[in-house]
Amino acid sequence: LHSLFLVPYYSWQRSHAVHHQYTNHMELGETHVPEPAEADDAGSLGLRKSFLNLLGTTLGIQAWGVFQSFLHLILGWPAYLLIGATGGTDRGMTNHYWPNPLTTPKQPKKELFPGNWKEKVFKSDVGVAAVAAAAIAWAACNGVPQMMALYGGPLIVVNAWLVLYTWLQHTDVDVPHYSQENHNFVKGALHTIDRPYDKLDPWGFIDFLHHKIGTTHVAHHFDSTIPHYKAQKATDAIKENFPDMYLYDPTPIPEALWRVSKGCSAVEKRGDKWVWNNAGVEDLL
Repeated sequence: LHSLFLVPYYSWQRSHAVHHQYTNHMELGETHVPEPAEADDAGSLGLRKSFLNLLGTTLGIQAWGVFQSFLHLILGWPAYLLIGATGGTDRGMTNHYWPNPLTTPKQPKKELFPGNWKEKVFKSDVGVAAVAAAAIAWAACNGVPQMMALYGGPLIVVNAWLVLYTWLQHTDVDVPHYSQENHNFVKGALHTIDRPYDKLDPWGFIDFLHHKIGTTHVAHHFDSTIPHYKAQKATDAIKENFPDMYLYDPTPIPEALWRVSKGCSAVEKRGDKWVWNNAGVEDLL
């Protein structure tokens, strides 16, 4: 099934486990690791500032939100698979189809695919290559428009939905990240966000199809072996025992996505936390 989505199975199995181990970890996190801000006029913050200077405050922040949404939802998933986009810097640049780091990692002992995982990555590539070859043959025989309409286009939609789901589970303007000296597994799990999808889908199809992974994601990060039919019970236990630390945001999903797109650009170090830098634009989010 993963191969049908051009995702190498064993590579994803490994990287997803690493994501769980290092959730909201600045150096070793595996997905949705924010950019550290070097200055207000550098990197993403500088680019956002350019949007505001060019288009005005209101239109500029809206254009920035659209730009960020496009980068994440359309380009984000293939960029993650190919170059490890939004992955922690200390692993170096990674590729889910090639097991060795593409650049020298700062922590060589923490490379993404160590030891026997390298062989597993290549095994996964066989399935992906077969599907890619079939898609190319399809396009050659029946035309690119048909292949894109029936496979390529739906694949883009699925990828965008996957990124939206995971982005919102681990990102918001008031959710911090931590460096190696201040991070631990439980802290990472408690900085995962549960979000209800009832306003987007009052009939409950999304929760049914996804086994409520978006509304019980904190429990999933506490223990990924919890079966989906026990996830709500585990979530209730977390709420009861950690009421001041459990993160739940009832904001409708489109509104939450819009806020995150505009306000989650880069982080700065404050004390023992890395927090999102939104100086001067707080009222625009």
